Amino acid sequence: MNDRPTPLLRAEGLVKTHHGEGAPAHAVRGVDLRVTRGEFVAVTGPSGAGKSTLLHLLGGLQRPDDGSIWLDGERTDSYTEARWAVERRKRIGIVFQFFNLVSNLSVADNVELPALLAGRSPKQARAEREELLAELGLAGKERSMPSQLSGGEQQRVALARALVNHPPLLLADEPAGSLDSKGTREVMRLLSRFHQRGQTILLVTHDARLASAADRVISFFDGRIVDDAELDGTSPGRAGISGVLELKD
Repeated sequence: MNDRPTPLLRAEGLVKTHHGEGAPAHAVRGVDLRVTRGEFVAVTGPSGAGKSTLLHLLGGLQRPDDGSIWLDGERTDSYTEARWAVERRKRIGIVFQFFNLVSNLSVADNVELPALLAGRSPKQARAEREELLAELGLAGKERSMPSQLSGGEQQRVALARALVNHPPLLLADEPAGSLDSKGTREVMRLLSRFHQRGQTILLVTHDARLASAADRVISFFDGRIVDDAELDGTSPGRAGISGVLELKD
């Protein structure tokens, strides 16, 4: 156990309950998780299983009621909101289902903003933005506003924004949930490409097609991990993949 490498992301005993009208909703129930550097992990399960809540906890967007999270061996219990914001600029990139682009900023400004906030010079931010947009097929769209783009283009801008600071960890929350089949294939291809270059990715999805791009699939149901299987064709956990497909919406 002691010779295992320090995971890039680790969670122990995570619990989160949502309180609103009606009975409390137990979204995450005592989850333990380890993600090593360079892994592509998909968390899949039906809507309402608690997948997005889990991702929001791991990215510091929500606070757990109980349990702890470590980033590259550093415990985050004492992190303030401001500290989490810094981590999301530097060490954690996040892509959301509905893009979350700033509607009154151009494509170029949406992508450059996180780099500027992280302390990059305007020249560095522009260079990173130009490289990413060219790679993602968005050269020539720099001056466009988000409303002028297709859904697939907006999600590519969101991916560029999440990766502009080269974060060690990319969290993707249903990144193809509002896209058509072509957009879904595009997102799948891009995530696979960045993973092949060493990007660590934790993907939340109810789509078995997207999950198949990962090298490890976690089935999440009723706030708990019910299966954790490596997609290498040899893992004993491979048998659990049928359960992943059955959980699809």
